[in-house]
Amino acid sequence: MFLRPCYRRKNGKRHAIRDGLEVKLCPTPDGQETFVLCRSRDRREKEKAMHARFEQRIAEGLRRIAATCQRQRLQPAVVGQRVGRVLGRNSRAAGLFAVDVQTDRQGRARLAWQKVEAWRDWAALSEGCYLLRSNIHDWSDEELWKTYIQLTEAEAAFRVQKSDLAIRPIWHQKEDRVLAHILVCFLAYVLWKSLSRWCLRAGLGHEPRRVFEELGKIRLVDVVLPTRQGTEIRKRCITRPTDHQAILLQHLGLRLPTRPMADV
Repeated sequence: MFLRPCYRRKNGKRHAIRDGLEVKLCPTPDGQETFVLCRSRDRREKEKAMHARFEQRIAEGLRRIAATCQRQRLQPAVVGQRVGRVLGRNSRAAGLFAVDVQTDRQGRARLAWQKVEAWRDWAALSEGCYLLRSNIHDWSDEELWKTYIQLTEAEAAFRVQKSDLAIRPIWHQKEDRVLAHILVCFLAYVLWKSLSRWCLRAGLGHEPRRVFEELGKIRLVDVVLPTRQGTEIRKRCITRPTDHQAILLQHLGLRLPTRPMADV
């Protein structure tokens, strides 16, 4: 990831602190708090895709409910509950739909809806934007954003320990065992970060998770050959890597043995 130079502007306009990220410092009139408005290009594309997906799901759900109303005699309260469940499961785009449950002359429920284009316009403007709030007044917007990123990295560290490293809380009853467990967790995370930097230097990104998943498909095979003397000869072989795995190994500077290894 390449960082662009931070262009300081005293007029409060947005400026880029890295590729695809713009920030703007917004102090409050009373000077008690400071807000940083951030606009991320990657986040905008992600939220745009999410809104489109939820919009499609809601539209399909409403069409199904409307078709059911034509085939069956449903009460308006029942239809309203079904509509509420559809909107609740896809709340990201629920504001785009104005839904009206009507009743015909026979007392059967009828469903009508339309899309609120004003909500769509607001969603297009706000996609990729998020706001940071702080009580620090003498920091720049870049410093506040980097501090926020450090917080997200700390939260990611806990997730790594629970998921990738498969470390779960162990309830110890002695102080030395508690300290030992904390040390093991710390060393495991240090190893994880070292592997992450290794992948980063190799041009494979800073998330070693996918690299390990792919290389983890390489298997070791122990070949056992019996002899006439009653003994056994054991050789360890490694499966041939795929083209994708070979590229990863080349970037990491690793070489797999091409011949069976010594007795194991």
